[in-house]
Amino acid sequence: MNFDDTPQEAAFRAQARAWIEANAPKHLEAELSEPSVGRIRLRSGDILQASKEWQKKKFDAGWACLHWPKECGGRGASPIERVIWQQEEGVYIKLESVFLIGQGMCGPTMMAYAGEADKQKYLPKLASGENVWCQLFSEPAAGSDVAGLRTRAEKDGDDWIINGQKVWTTGAHFSDYGIVITRTDPAVPKHKGLTMFFLDMKSPGVTVKPIKQANGQSEFNEVYFTDVRIPDSQRLGAVNDGWNVSLTTLMNERLTIGARVVTGVPEMFAFCSNLMLEDGLAIDDRNVRAKLAQWAVKASGLKYTAYRAISALSRGERPGPENSIGKLVSGSMLQEIATYALDLQGAAGVLSENDSVAGAGQFQSMLLRSPATRIEGGTDEILRNVIAERVLGLPGDIRVDKDVPFNAIPTKGR
Repeated sequence: MNFDDTPQEAAFRAQARAWIEANAPKHLEAELSEPSVGRIRLRSGDILQASKEWQKKKFDAGWACLHWPKECGGRGASPIERVIWQQEEGVYIKLESVFLIGQGMCGPTMMAYAGEADKQKYLPKLASGENVWCQLFSEPAAGSDVAGLRTRAEKDGDDWIINGQKVWTTGAHFSDYGIVITRTDPAVPKHKGLTMFFLDMKSPGVTVKPIKQANGQSEFNEVYFTDVRIPDSQRLGAVNDGWNVSLTTLMNERLTIGARVVTGVPEMFAFCSNLMLEDGLAIDDRNVRAKLAQWAVKASGLKYTAYRAISALSRGERPGPENSIGKLVSGSMLQEIATYALDLQGAAGVLSENDSVAGAGQFQSMLLRSPATRIEGGTDEILRNVIAERVLGLPGDIRVDKDVPFNAIPTKGR
């Protein structure tokens, strides 16, 4: 691995740093610098509006969606230049959270399968932050097994009629558009009867119901489709080939999530440096220090695994499925760290707004949010399978329903 910039990369870094220094919303820097896990909230204003303003400023100057083609609203930059930009953007990258799904997952899918007219119509507005997109995949009976979905689309002349339900849809309550995968042929094996579409989230028949989370936030949603009519021109890929289309989305989802690994280690170090136990600061306790050392080693391993991917990008190579390691390890670390922090706080750990120690209340929020981190973008079990089969070359799981028509698969109660 080579951690040094080439002369061209160094010049790009200097240019990016100068523009950010001159244009960043520095009035938000203090809030954005505060430790946070999950979607950030601003005390000083609306996070959605602040994010859109920063995204538009970047877009106008040619710094939005750097790796996208210029005709789609990007810069046509190299993958390593994108990484350099993210490094230099620093705390302001948190303002991208509302666009993460649209720009990281929906956009690449649209580029691969939408018609040229639709690319020119929708992608620049996605890059500029004017429009927000969501991804409608998971269902009550189809989470990790996305191919088991039941939302159906039926052809009606030149249109399709969609009925069904999606769940855990991040950002659906403030999204303008979304990509949705549906079942169009139940008489073939489940992976072969799917079709992908994109649609306006304000279409008649679309109902969005936010889900109240244990941590008090509502970033996930249920989405219901009742006779939603969309034209065939909004189909992505061939009819019944939606699984192959979805792989483009899922590949980009894991790459996007893996590139934003949050471990909680820096927050825990800062917390233990200020927390007073019965016999002194927590950071001076040998047992606490041993725990911190273990987590620091894991975090370092994740850091250098990410650097390996960055080096591959710098050489023009595509990183492999080993990027699943980042999300797998960091998700469980978040839970371990949050649980230990609450143990150290004792009875005070039940307080969601604990001002006795700076940032103490964040660990309750971290613990309540961490299960979602271990589920979204692929559960721990799915990621272990990916690593086992595609990285280590181990035999694949036995899948007994692989060649069975979807409508012939037994279900509970049938």
